[in-house]
Amino acid sequence: MNLKTKLILMLGLIFNLSLFAQDGYQLSGTVFDGSNMPVPGVNVIIDKTTTGTATDFDGNFQLEVSPGDVLNFSYLGYVSKSVTITNQTRLDIVMQEDTSELDEVVVVGYGTRKKSDITGSVSSVKTEELTAYPTSNAEQALQGRAAGVVVQSNNGGEPGAPINIKVRGNTSIGASSGPLVVVDGFVGASMPQADDIASMEVLKDASATAIYGSRGSGGVILVTTKKGKSGRLNVEINTTYSTQNTANRLDLLNADEFAQYQQSFNPAYVQGTEDMDWQDEIYTTGNISNTQASFSGGSDKINFYSSVNYFTQDGIIVNSGFEKFTFLNNVDAQVTDKLKLGMNLFGSRSTKDGVATQSSGSDAIGNVNGGGDDVVSLAMRFTPDRGIYDSNGNFTQNSVGDGIENPWAVANEIINETKSDNFRSNLYASYDILENLNFKTTFGFSTTNETAGYFKPQTFQLSTGGASIANLRRTNILSENYLTYNLELGKGNLTALGGYSYQKVTNERFSASTQELLSDSFLWYNLAAGHVETRRVTSSWSESEIQSLFGRINYDWDDKYLITGTVRRDGASNFAENNKYAVFPSGAIGWKISNENFLKDSNSISNLKFRASYGLTGNQAIDPYQSLAILGVTPSTANSTDATVSVAQEANPDLKWETSYQTNIGLDLGMYNNRINFSFDYYNIDTKDLLLEATTTPAYSGATDLQVFQNVGELNNRGFEIVLSTRNIVTDDFTWTTDFNWSTNKNKVVKLVNGADIIDSAAPGYFSGKDTYILREGEAVGLFWGHEYTGVYQGGAVPEGSALKGSYQEAGDPLFQDVNGDGNIDNNDQQIIGDPNPDWNFGFTNTFRYKNIDLNIFFQGSHGGEILNLTNVQLFNGDSNALTDVLDAWTPENSTSNIPSNKTRDREISSRFVEDGSYVRLKNLSIGYTFPQDLVEKIGMDNLRLSVSGQNLLTFTNYSGLDPEVSYFGSGGGDTTSGNVVQGHDFGNYPTIRSFSLSLNLKF
Repeated sequence: MNLKTKLILMLGLIFNLSLFAQDGYQLSGTVFDGSNMPVPGVNVIIDKTTTGTATDFDGNFQLEVSPGDVLNFSYLGYVSKSVTITNQTRLDIVMQEDTSELDEVVVVGYGTRKKSDITGSVSSVKTEELTAYPTSNAEQALQGRAAGVVVQSNNGGEPGAPINIKVRGNTSIGASSGPLVVVDGFVGASMPQADDIASMEVLKDASATAIYGSRGSGGVILVTTKKGKSGRLNVEINTTYSTQNTANRLDLLNADEFAQYQQSFNPAYVQGTEDMDWQDEIYTTGNISNTQASFSGGSDKINFYSSVNYFTQDGIIVNSGFEKFTFLNNVDAQVTDKLKLGMNLFGSRSTKDGVATQSSGSDAIGNVNGGGDDVVSLAMRFTPDRGIYDSNGNFTQNSVGDGIENPWAVANEIINETKSDNFRSNLYASYDILENLNFKTTFGFSTTNETAGYFKPQTFQLSTGGASIANLRRTNILSENYLTYNLELGKGNLTALGGYSYQKVTNERFSASTQELLSDSFLWYNLAAGHVETRRVTSSWSESEIQSLFGRINYDWDDKYLITGTVRRDGASNFAENNKYAVFPSGAIGWKISNENFLKDSNSISNLKFRASYGLTGNQAIDPYQSLAILGVTPSTANSTDATVSVAQEANPDLKWETSYQTNIGLDLGMYNNRINFSFDYYNIDTKDLLLEATTTPAYSGATDLQVFQNVGELNNRGFEIVLSTRNIVTDDFTWTTDFNWSTNKNKVVKLVNGADIIDSAAPGYFSGKDTYILREGEAVGLFWGHEYTGVYQGGAVPEGSALKGSYQEAGDPLFQDVNGDGNIDNNDQQIIGDPNPDWNFGFTNTFRYKNIDLNIFFQGSHGGEILNLTNVQLFNGDSNALTDVLDAWTPENSTSNIPSNKTRDREISSRFVEDGSYVRLKNLSIGYTFPQDLVEKIGMDNLRLSVSGQNLLTFTNYSGLDPEVSYFGSGGGDTTSGNVVQGHDFGNYPTIRSFSLSLNLKF
């Protein structure tokens, strides 16, 4: 080959190489998960080569590629993906979770377990479920999200209202049935904001809760807040604004209709000159503003997460509102290879502006108002033909019936403010003594300071003005120390846990009140200006301690057979000298059937596990000193009298814990690579040695009818739970997932004190003590108690089996079932007339995602529970305003009506006012848009999402009242135990609200 030929060949080669080099270029992109969050560590490899890279902390990658290359994206826990390169310079990828590989880690008491290795009944609630719509606390967001967990506000949509949670029904009558809340290891902590929560687990059976011993019978809610990660600083801002209105209103009589109604049985009634809709006067448009900013980051040695949150709500009743500021700070430091230190700080300040709803029978300064003088019931009762002021400039009074305060005055003139400060700190040190032996110690301290001020001016006509102030200071100290040991034994793995816990809670209370202040300018800040004979001062101090030893063993053999054993020994100062300590053991087994040879290669069944557990848990949620003899003080009523002391409670040296004996059988099934996941649980809970107050010796130290807590009673709860999650459609551009939970609980009173019924009233006090519920052996808890309504008397002979009541013997009067056949209706004819306990509850969520658009639809509901509509008892009584239904009441010309004739009668508790409370509610509907990543990066952000949503948009129910989700606790008020037995009563609740929200999420 001559030189010329060689030169030509060399030039051709160089030319071809240059052309090849021009084909290659730099490709950049980002990998996201199904929630549009960046995924770090994803392998990006050019197919059939070893050339590739991995995504950084923010999910970004860069790689030299050529047209026609095939990029393979892979990462543990996600479905692998392949993309052919054309000429694009930017490539954003969405990878979907692969549940066949993803083995979720679940928090359990004092540790974590893989979800596949859990033997107990545990429900996990996702962060996105807790933040689906704006709430003042995460407890409210839990509603409908976990099977067997019933969540309800203590007072409808009231801003800042406490939340009542039941896990698998009521396991007590006289003590609290609420679950134990554990936040970042602090037992008894207050719930953080939903945006700060990384995971929430609800422990339901004894295998899961027995590690908390005497406080586990009501279930346990474990909350883990967010932590920082290694990498650059991340900033996230979430802000939401909502407008709110009443979801429903009652159809009440206007002024003309009211006059017609009254004159039908009281011809002398003279119509007033006004036409008022009092609901318009107390209801307004409310709003919520909720903004949170969080900062997180760190290095290999230390990481942090900090957040601040500001929540404010103007209620839908005038002058009601709630404001809360919260901060959270988590720091974790890997000091050495063996030592890790951490700190959790939480603080909040809240101010609640309340108006009187669900009146408890008297106000804060001692005025007895009959349990019905709250703004909601007043707006229903007050006559519509009277204005706000009379001709003398005074507040008007009701023109019929009881003397009641003007609803506008109650809503606008009374000031009721509660300020609360909460602070919690929790420090921990974790040290690896050996490679498989770890010691962890924690020390926590929390304090709560709450001040409630109440002021009522002298402008009211029926009751005396005055002011009061009350203060509570609670401190909580917790120290826990435990060892965790892991060991491989052949094909098995052993994990052993053992520890010691000590906790002390101290409460200090003070209150003072007075009436007839010299000036309305003082509010509650100068009580000395009140009349000396009305001054009242009370104070108290209490302390309780609990110390515990606890242990747990988990043994897994060959990834098939699971055994869990747990025990806790608690000693509590709440109980008597003879029963300070108790032991609460539990055991559970699990069988991973899908890992057996006959199933492990199945194409349809990807997971099948059987679970069974049995154990004991306790309840010691009563006030301190209930086993001791207590002296009561009767305060002086004026300067010239002295306080007196008398015996208030008899001692019970044998008082001990309630104990729940729990059985749980469960089955977990995953099919088609876990595209379908199904879980089933059956449980039975026998709660014995109930803590009930009972009357003691007729004469004890000169006192009579003393009450003392005794262990006398037994309850049973049993039910089924079903959870179904499906990934219906999963493609690159479109996904559709469904989550469904359903649960049923049947409770029964097995044993009461001497077998005697407990009958009591939850009706407003001015109902003259009408009994409304009963506890009876062999029956469900809290059944309605009253007369069975049989129709309207048409005159002539009284139908067989029925009778008329008292002086109401005319045609058009109500008939009731004559139980004892004596021809008269009295207390001896009362019987069970309804059951407030629902047959089942459910939650149903569908989530759709198409490219950058997501849609979430969440339904929640209940079936079978009945409601005692005390509102209708009042509004059909003739001595107040009424529903428009009274216009169709019985008359000789309208004799087919089932509504008795219009007249003023005794308020009667009967089956006529018991209604079906079943409902299905569209709890949340939201649609969101995540802006494209290339656009977001151009404006210097990592993520930008905008969403709109609506809450409580639709409710499907046959209930005639304002809302089937009722929570009236009656004249006893909404304390921690009234919710155990007072269920399904409706009167004067703060209404449920309908909201429309706009939310913005920014990440930098």
